[in-house]
This record gives sequence, structure tokens and C-alpha cells, in this order.
Amino acid sequence: MKIFQFLKYELSGWKRYEVIALCCVFVLVAINALVLHDSKAAIVSAICGILYTTLAGKGKISCYFFGLLGTSFYSYLSFKNALWGNLVLYVCYYFPMQVTGIFKWKKHLKSDTKEIVKTKLSKKELVIICLAALAACAAVILILWYFNDKSPVFDGITTVFSVIGMYLTVKRCIEQWVAWIIVNGLSSFMWLGLILQGTKAYSTLLMWIVYFILGIYFFFVWKKEMSETEKNNL
Repeated sequence: MKIFQFLKYELSGWKRYEVIALCCVFVLVAINALVLHDSKAAIVSAICGILYTTLAGKGKISCYFFGLLGTSFYSYLSFKNALWGNLVLYVCYYFPMQVTGIFKWKKHLKSDTKEIVKTKLSKKELVIICLAALAACAAVILILWYFNDKSPVFDGITTVFSVIGMYLTVKRCIEQWVAWIIVNGLSSFMWLGLILQGTKAYSTLLMWIVYFILGIYFFFVWKKEMSETEKNNL
């Protein structure tokens, strides 16, 4: 019975245009796979990744199940394309953080919708994170350049902001979407460059572009919801 209740909550709260848009994206992934003969790992990674981001934006805890599966396939793609920063990030950080996220989010679900309670950083926390991000980006770029990473700048920045984004996701902070917008935009350019060099990962590029759009969309969705909550609590 609990399983059916869980599914009921996870499938509720969707707007019609969100469902239509998600279906259209999957159709694009399928067409892309058939026409361009994309790798199977890239296709599975794209589908799971898009589902993860969409469900996370909806505040659904089931996002982490797709996140764990997508992480496994994206790690393989990063290894195959010598993106060492992304590989270490996904294997050593994303995977354990997503497991942590399941337990963290479970403690902060709304009783009526079973969606997470959304939060934001204090000004002090925001300043600390921004300064740490700048220092970490410089250090990681130098390390990746030393190890002959194919895209040290893009890989370095996306690695650092992915760490920050995942941390803020587990904390349920709206600022996560700003971090993800940066990561997704730069990752789109990074994978476009790899594709132009001959890598067959068109679904991965499509995935990052969709991530970028979803990041912008859910930032404003969360901002609107949090503003309405603040007004109701006055």
C-alpha cells in the first residue's frame, strides 16, 4: 500500500504543459538516437538525467533514483572521453551525495503533497560559497591542465559548481538553480566541442541543453512558490 501511496504523490502536482514538454523532449532524444546512431550510454544517461532534474525541480524525492542511474552512465561517458574532473565528481561525490539526499529530503517533506520544503541561503552563507567557488575553480583548472584534461577550464568550472549545486540541492536551497544554470550552460559548450571532434554523444549535448532550460524554469518556479509562502506566513 505504501508503494502505491508513494507513486500517487510522485505523480501528482504536475501541470499539463510540463508533462507535454517532458514527452516532447523524450521524443527528441528518441529521434536523435535513431537518426544519429548515438551511443546507448549517452541515451540512457540523457533520459535519467532529464528525469532527475525535472523531478528535483518538482521537489519529488524519487529524483534521486534516476539520479543514481544517470550518474553511473555519465561516469562511463566521462571516462571514455577523458573528462577526469567530471569522472571523479560523479563517482566520488555525486553518487554518495544522492544517497545522502534521499535521507535528508525524507525529513523535510510537506505532509499534504510530500514535496520538499524549499529554503534559501543567508547572506553570510552566500558570500562564503561565492569566495570558495572562485578559489576552487582556479585550483581545479590548474590540476586538470597538469593532467592533460581535454577541456580544463570548462571541466574545472563545471566540476566546482556541480559540487556546490549538489550540496545546495541536498540542502533544498533555491540558489542551487543558479549553480546548475552555470554548470549546464558551460557543459553544453564542452560537449559541443567534443562532438565537433568526433565524439558520438548527441543525446548528452541535448541533455545539457534541456538541463539549462530546466534550471532557468525551476529557479522562477521556486522563487514564486517561496514568495507566496512568505506572504501567507505574514
